[in-house]
Amino acid sequence: MTGSRTSRRGNAAHRLYSVVVFVLLASLDNVAIGLVPPLYGPISAGLDVSQRLLGLVTAASFLVSAVAAVAWAYVGDRTDRKPLLMVGTLIWAAGTGGSALAGSYPVFLAAQLLAAVGLGAVGSVGFSVVTDLISPRRRGLVMSFWGLSQGIGTLAGTLTGGILGATDWRRPFALLAVLGLAATAAYLFTYDVRRGQSEPELAGAIDAGAEYDYRISRADLPRIFARRTNRWLVLQGLTAQAAFGSLVWLPVLFAERARAQGYSPATAVVVGSVFATLFQLGGVLSIVGGLVGDALQRRTPSGRALVAAVGILAALPFYLVLFLVPVRIDVPDGAGSGAVVAAVLASVFTEPTVGLSLLTAVVALALTSANSPNWFALIADVNPPEHRGTVYSLGNLVNGVGRAAGNGLVGVAFHGLRAAFPPPLNFAVGLAAFQLFFIPTGVMYWLAARTSPGDIDSVHALLHTRADHL
Repeated sequence: MTGSRTSRRGNAAHRLYSVVVFVLLASLDNVAIGLVPPLYGPISAGLDVSQRLLGLVTAASFLVSAVAAVAWAYVGDRTDRKPLLMVGTLIWAAGTGGSALAGSYPVFLAAQLLAAVGLGAVGSVGFSVVTDLISPRRRGLVMSFWGLSQGIGTLAGTLTGGILGATDWRRPFALLAVLGLAATAAYLFTYDVRRGQSEPELAGAIDAGAEYDYRISRADLPRIFARRTNRWLVLQGLTAQAAFGSLVWLPVLFAERARAQGYSPATAVVVGSVFATLFQLGGVLSIVGGLVGDALQRRTPSGRALVAAVGILAALPFYLVLFLVPVRIDVPDGAGSGAVVAAVLASVFTEPTVGLSLLTAVVALALTSANSPNWFALIADVNPPEHRGTVYSLGNLVNGVGRAAGNGLVGVAFHGLRAAFPPPLNFAVGLAAFQLFFIPTGVMYWLAARTSPGDIDSVHALLHTRADHL
């Protein structure tokens, strides 16, 4: 029986490799997402367009990726998921490579939207695969790594764009396209994950040789929306991502602060990227949010949603302090990227305003990062295996709308605030105002805490019934 179980579920090393590949590739995809914002200045100069038009590229990319993810996920919930992941990776690699070669704004826009179509596959289909690899007891922890990898990827994109692209904005896009091709090769060796294999209710039947052959159909869509927790998990993304979407302007805020203090544009781009990267390190603590969610979920079926609600609401005052407290920047103007990075890192310990801002940012990001792993895990908890990719993608679609709105409208807000608040204060006030969207987000998680126990029980009952018929 042990040999059969190993062959059907894969050996431990192969399963670990597969988890690592999916997590790393989720990170790599988000490098592509975070690459453009710190390069708004150089790209706008190179393509002779305004930065506001490049902000629209980012917003449109979020939206296209989210719409494409719904189609990818629906197909993935019906068919073999591995080929879809490989095709999606190749598409976004091609779009990223095309961005590096673009000689005009329309070509750059088209290449970015092509990349967005491919990015939609990796998040939605990959999520479905990972939930089938991990048991419910450890979902919060593993999903914290999944979410953390995406956050680290966005940070890596911000840092890579700011450092490698400070003198040649095309270079980071070309590098990422090559890495995308390598990622496709890595997919070839991942374990073929069986749908439903991580569910305790199905374990006995699957180990005995049964196949979980239930697949999503259009008739299932009303049942998906009938689960009340799904409605709150999807809708919260509209307001949460309006706030999170505005944060892609964080490197621009600190670059503008550097310019206001007399630094050259090239130095300001590096400063903005490094500060934005440092100030988002609190996202690493999403692991704690996942662990706390797992622990509280074992005590009460409302646990994960309560952790997310408290984290989101408690973070708000820290964000307001982060954006509104001035920061004194002291770096060698015109020096190489390495010297500027070293000076910024040193200022954490030598300049009180930088140290205070970093501490505030770490706390704010640590609290809001509890949202990500518990959102992922809750989607898996309240839905059967064949629905998870689609529900995730629907949530991601609403996330994309919210993020596109946050990213696009905050740019309009900056412009409107400019008359009353000269740069960089208009950026600080605009970003602070957009964090108020976290208030309705926390309320919706509190509502999800009330509905999730019943939805979780219904999924357990459904899987028990199905196991008897496999």
